[in-house]
Amino acid sequence: MSAGDLVVTPQGLRFAGRLWPCTIGRGGIRADKREGDGATPAGVHQIVAMLYRPDRIARPAPWALPIRPGDLWSDASGLPGYNQLVRVPYQHSHETLRRSDPLYDLVLVTNWNWPRAQAGRGSAIFLHQWRRPGYPTAGCVAFSRGDLHRLARLIAPGSRLVVPL
Repeated sequence: MSAGDLVVTPQGLRFAGRLWPCTIGRGGIRADKREGDGATPAGVHQIVAMLYRPDRIARPAPWALPIRPGDLWSDASGLPGYNQLVRVPYQHSHETLRRSDPLYDLVLVTNWNWPRAQAGRGSAIFLHQWRRPGYPTAGCVAFSRGDLHRLARLIAPGSRLVVPL
């Protein structure tokens, strides 16, 4: 591990000399992550993109990309777009990135099972806003809105999310 790593611990995320409260997947941390298991995958994952809602928040970092109307994230295992940003019309299983709630107003995308996704290994492992403290995710790592925005200003593309077993 390096000093710039974001390290998930049972107490929260350790980064930049402090502990950031966070939640993980309802399925805990697993080395054998599968689509739909609700687990956060163990391992070292690079932050490969930052997405944001320009109609709701200012650009959080120069490398952030806007979430446009019609942007989706495919979780249709086995299809060519699996674990990729896709656009409407897309008739297969997906996550809508422009949600009515604020959970995806700012999203840090990890390289879990990306860019060449293996069918069934899981998709859409993001860092995003939590619903509330302690409420688990479907496998992502989630933070308070303020902490997520602070993290976005501190990290760079290629920053590493370390999730030990």
